[in-house]
Amino acid sequence: MRIRFWGTRGSLPTPGRATARYGGNTSCVEVRGGRADHVIVLDAGSGIRELGGALPSSVARVDVLLTHLHMDHIIGLGFFEPLFRPELEVHLWGPSSTTMSLHERLTRYLSPPLFPVRLRDLPSRLTLHDVPLGDFEIPGVEVRSALICHPGPTVGYRLDDRRSTVAYLSDHEPALGARDFPDRPEWTSGYQLAAGADVLVHDAQYEADEYDAHVGWGHSALPHTLAFAELAGVRHLVPFHHDPSHTDDRLDALYRPLTAGVAGFAVTPAREGAVLDVGNLVHSA
Repeated sequence: MRIRFWGTRGSLPTPGRATARYGGNTSCVEVRGGRADHVIVLDAGSGIRELGGALPSSVARVDVLLTHLHMDHIIGLGFFEPLFRPELEVHLWGPSSTTMSLHERLTRYLSPPLFPVRLRDLPSRLTLHDVPLGDFEIPGVEVRSALICHPGPTVGYRLDDRRSTVAYLSDHEPALGARDFPDRPEWTSGYQLAAGADVLVHDAQYEADEYDAHVGWGHSALPHTLAFAELAGVRHLVPFHHDPSHTDDRLDALYRPLTAGVAGFAVTPAREGAVLDVGNLVHSA
């Protein structure tokens, strides 16, 4: 698999030169598996607009996997140009709530007064799926989803193309309420999704001294992210969902010691435009 980052921030888009290197768009990751005409998109933050404009006409199917429906993760959906291609097969996957299906939940956003075009009027060949909790398949990739610790119905994903595995836990607070974190894997949110993954893309919104003021908000401090990655035995960690108030210089200072190899596994903080060839990482290790 090959993954490209189109949005790496949390909460709100953050324009400006202070965020030029890590980017200012909210969560969106492109995944390419074995089929050249198929694209997987993880979350539909503001970064999905640029992704949609860059997709070639040779793409026949797009699967968008939403982790949850907080606004920063779906704000770009209505501006995703492939949804307006009549010939394109698009599948939207995401969690239902206890009272509403994914279709009902997304209709509340993709309809007036929040958006001028209704979900039902999008011209692509669109299918919506309440994401199953467990295993399912999309072309060339086995997917596992599970509920994880974040306010509201939220899932994480594990993608496996039989050559490499990617775990994506964009908004996740595994340390919440876990007295023994990180010592009890069977009690740790997200562990089964991340265990042994070649690449783990994981929430790392806060610095250590910021976390106490944000307990229960559904995000991790960087030390929790590192502890979770170590517990899960991943080969490569990609810290993600950077706080919108953290400038490039501040993120450089935070991650520089880790990229020098002190974590015990490879660490590459997510940057907009960066491409990670997971297959090459696996075979070169």
